Amino acid sequence: MKNLSNKSKGIICILISALCFSGMSSFINLSGDVPVPQKVFFRNLVALFFAAGVLLKKHEPFKPEKGCLPFHLLRSGVGLIGVFGNFYATTHMAHTADAAMLNKLSPFATLIFSAIFLKEKVKPKQAIAISIAFAGAMLVIKPTMSNIELLPSLAGLAGGLSAGAAYTCVRHMSNKGENGRFTVFFFSVFSVAVTSPYLIFNYHHMTGKQLMYLLLVGLCAAGGQFAITAAYSFAPSREISIYDYSNIIFTAIEGYLFLGKQIPDALSVVGYATIMLMAVWMFIYNNKDNSLKKA
Repeated sequence: MKNLSNKSKGIICILISALCFSGMSSFINLSGDVPVPQKVFFRNLVALFFAAGVLLKKHEPFKPEKGCLPFHLLRSGVGLIGVFGNFYATTHMAHTADAAMLNKLSPFATLIFSAIFLKEKVKPKQAIAISIAFAGAMLVIKPTMSNIELLPSLAGLAGGLSAGAAYTCVRHMSNKGENGRFTVFFFSVFSVAVTSPYLIFNYHHMTGKQLMYLLLVGLCAAGGQFAITAAYSFAPSREISIYDYSNIIFTAIEGYLFLGKQIPDALSVVGYATIMLMAVWMFIYNNKDNSLKKA
């Protein structure tokens, strides 16, 4: 990746992240009736060891950059809310693609938060592309907000917005020179510390298969977290956030192959096509815009 531009690196990282997080959603479902706090604990426990190992291997310090500690705490707090919301929605909604769609509000939220707090300008065509992609995603989820799924839908909505706030913090800290690997480590420590009391007092017995699935949840989460942190370190959200919608496509495919889901209907196929077309359009538009600036 040495010869690639930062934007290209960001796109590759965000696609890898989307694939990892879609795998995480599948393993969450396969783990069965394990309580959500317990699932969240194992998700972050694996990431904690993974992040610590990477820091040790690279001989990097286990401390934040000057002035970043408050943003680490903010990122970890809203990020953990996002994880709980996503896990609850994924566990209780009928289709994993629906839960994934609600979580995909995060790029949209990141775009807004980055414009408000980081003063990153959003061009009209970029805003239009993300809006159309979001509309395409709505064709996939076909929200009904029925009484049965009202609570998990609201949880997924809160999760997506919270994740967007967390990614904005990541972007801000990267601008201050913060190490993305330490950001993952800090979040993992924070999350394990917050969720561990639940296991002490309310541990739910698991089968060997459930434990294996939760460890895979953690492995996928670690890969996705490292990739998404790297992505927003390489490029601003307005240039790459559109590609995070590929998670919906990955999740739908995995749902069909591994979770016994139905074949996507016509509206879903139209939604997938819309998302992909907007991603291609945004890529072409950004390339032309950068070429004009260099001319």
